[in-house]
Amino acid sequence: MAKIKAIRGMNDILPEQSPVWQYLENTVKDVLSAYGYSELRMPIVEQTSLFKRSIGEVTDIVEKEMYTFEDRNGDSLTLRPEGTASCVRAAEEHGLLFNQMQRFWYQGPMFRYERPQKGRYRQFHQIGVETFGMANADIDAEVILLSARLWKHLGLLDSVTLQLNSLGSNEARADYKAALVEYLSARKDQLDEDSLRRLDSNPLRILDSKDPDTQVVLNDAPVLSDYLDEESRSHFSELTSILDAAGISYEINPRLVRGLDYYCKTVFEWVTDKLGAQGTVCAGGRYDGLVQQLGGRATPAVGFAMGVERLILLLEILDLIPDKVKLPFDLYLSAEVKGMQSEVVLLADRLRDQIPGLRVRIHCGGLKNIKQKAQQSGAPVVLLVKQSENRTLCGTIWHQDEPAFDLSEAQMVEKITDCYSA
Repeated sequence: MAKIKAIRGMNDILPEQSPVWQYLENTVKDVLSAYGYSELRMPIVEQTSLFKRSIGEVTDIVEKEMYTFEDRNGDSLTLRPEGTASCVRAAEEHGLLFNQMQRFWYQGPMFRYERPQKGRYRQFHQIGVETFGMANADIDAEVILLSARLWKHLGLLDSVTLQLNSLGSNEARADYKAALVEYLSARKDQLDEDSLRRLDSNPLRILDSKDPDTQVVLNDAPVLSDYLDEESRSHFSELTSILDAAGISYEINPRLVRGLDYYCKTVFEWVTDKLGAQGTVCAGGRYDGLVQQLGGRATPAVGFAMGVERLILLLEILDLIPDKVKLPFDLYLSAEVKGMQSEVVLLADRLRDQIPGLRVRIHCGGLKNIKQKAQQSGAPVVLLVKQSENRTLCGTIWHQDEPAFDLSEAQMVEKITDCYSA
């Protein structure tokens, strides 16, 4: 009988990989806590209509990529392809939005059916930030500054670039879309197949085309900034002024539109040239109309999402994962002679009490291959325990390249504390 394997593009996170995920997640949590954001946890499955109404029925996600199925009641359900719509649904359903200012964050798997490749999978993980009830550019600046602080904590700030644009109001964007369609319709013979398909359904996405011939056509296309309303211009100017004052570098990218229908005014992406084609590690913007679009009252909103797999890949490529994160244990502990296993188990718990955060693995199953198992564990400190002549515990300790030496129990605790603190 053939072995059952994981679904293509849906990957296991193995024990040797999970510490890196935990490091990234914990760093994100620390930064979000510093800004006063609260975690919101949403279900993985939602009604299909939620995503059709929010993302847009003619987008690639809804047309080709969603995992949609009928349950036993005949209801159409979908594995969430992104988190913003679910966050809005949850906040609106529980009365957290009207006349309130909210700052949320969430994390978890998303699902899209597309060709798996490095940095892009069918089950992928995102950490998202969403804010509601604040219409001015100061909150746009806050979410960007928050992300910049995260890059600084991770050591990535010099390896990512912030790109900005403004989509303007819905009315301004509609005027621009009409001008763009008129321009491109006269040049259909020069467009790639994807762009031709998008011309009637989602023409702004053509600006993001990677086809070189289409890019040549776009060089003389109408520019979105020429169609911006005065309020959007003022909003964008205030945003860039705050970023300038904060010392955040950015590039204005007039072709940055984002792939979802609900964005307006500010849009931004953090991109890198270290990951090849999958260069966007964080993206977001303002979506003031989405809450009303999903049945709530008009509520200004802005947020972003970052791809966990891509960020981890970037950290690995740049060798920015701290050595301590790569070590699964701080101490490998074993009896040196028979009959002492109970003392070893109790000593391990005393060490955990006296050195909070210490990660101890006990050698179980007899005394065979102790040094080999200790080496395989990756723990930087190894302690072999025995009894002294006066029947108190003592031990032999190794720490990396240092010579082994014998210690009393009190000296063990002192030495291990020093090693752990270092």
